[in-house]
Amino acid sequence: MLKPIADRMAFNKLYGFFIKVRRGGTGIKGETMNKKIALIKGDGIGPEIVESAVRVLEVVAEKYGHSFEFNSYLAGGCAIDACGEPLPQETIDGCLASDSVILGAVGGPKWDGVPAEIRPEKGLLKIRSTMGLYTNLRPAKIYPALKEASPLRADIVDQGVDIMIVRELTGGIYFGERGYREGKYGEEAYDVEAYSVTEIERIAHVAFQTAMKRNKKVTSVDKANVLESSRLWRKTMERINKEYPEVQLNHMYVDNAAMQLVRNPSQFDVIVTSNIFGDILSDEASQITGSIGMLPSSSLGSTTRGMYEPIHGSAPDIAGTGKANPIATILSAAMMLRYSFDMEEEAKAIETAVDKVLNDGYRTADIAGNSAKALNCTEITDIIISYIKGF
Repeated sequence: MLKPIADRMAFNKLYGFFIKVRRGGTGIKGETMNKKIALIKGDGIGPEIVESAVRVLEVVAEKYGHSFEFNSYLAGGCAIDACGEPLPQETIDGCLASDSVILGAVGGPKWDGVPAEIRPEKGLLKIRSTMGLYTNLRPAKIYPALKEASPLRADIVDQGVDIMIVRELTGGIYFGERGYREGKYGEEAYDVEAYSVTEIERIAHVAFQTAMKRNKKVTSVDKANVLESSRLWRKTMERINKEYPEVQLNHMYVDNAAMQLVRNPSQFDVIVTSNIFGDILSDEASQITGSIGMLPSSSLGSTTRGMYEPIHGSAPDIAGTGKANPIATILSAAMMLRYSFDMEEEAKAIETAVDKVLNDGYRTADIAGNSAKALNCTEITDIIISYIKGF
């Protein structure tokens, strides 16, 4: 086994991107950049919200002297309809040839009956794996202007909620061995949860490095009282924590973590967990903030190329009605500017514009409540753009 310092040196060489970002960036401030961005608009409201993000990015490019080239590719249900498969090779090639990817949403009831091997979600899992995107960063915070939208009691909300969920993205039960077999009670299906030390180590480093730029606290969520994979997860987290002595590490079983998120969410800073637990907990965290339509995410690997998407689904029931909330996708574009392109000032301009829009009382239908007039997707995008132009 490598000694801790050797582990760190090896990790820095293989996964140095995260270190550069957390310790000050990867590029030159104020540098004019030409970037190629792949767009996977997907299904349902995906095309509407991605178009809003593109409009915002075009304004940012003009304001700060950059050039963004956008190229659209098919994935998900629309790709099944057009090509018979959820992830055409053209899409894979286009994403790998781009500097980063913006994804809308994939799937919907229309494709529930297709064979499991070509479901829309299969395309999403495959593109993450093909691009080597093993880390999903999902921030969840309650905006002061939207605190009434949270289902939590006011005294809990007033303590503040600002959590970063670090989810392992290319391992675990979603990628494990699966199949059918004859069992004790007849035919049964199985899915295997498996993690290697390497997979746990790299996500641990990302979590601890993220915490170093926040409040230096990591909660590792597992089910080590039952699962062997979780016992390895916990053991590895404790070993890697020794390389970050300033960061406080605590462990929490996933069932308790789910309860604590609604009981006392302010206790959390960075949560790091497996693929399936992260999938569930990040959706729960989104709901305590008031709307799943507000939360962005970034998926990253060992290079600066990432995939950026809102955490909500395709919402086919409101597709084409103008009711879609584009803010999560717009904030995902801001994360792309920060994490992939090192455009901190540009990312902050988008985030500040969103804050101002909310503080000034503008709302989409999902966050309007009973007292505010709901704006449509285009209208709220227009206002965000006007604020960015005015800075």
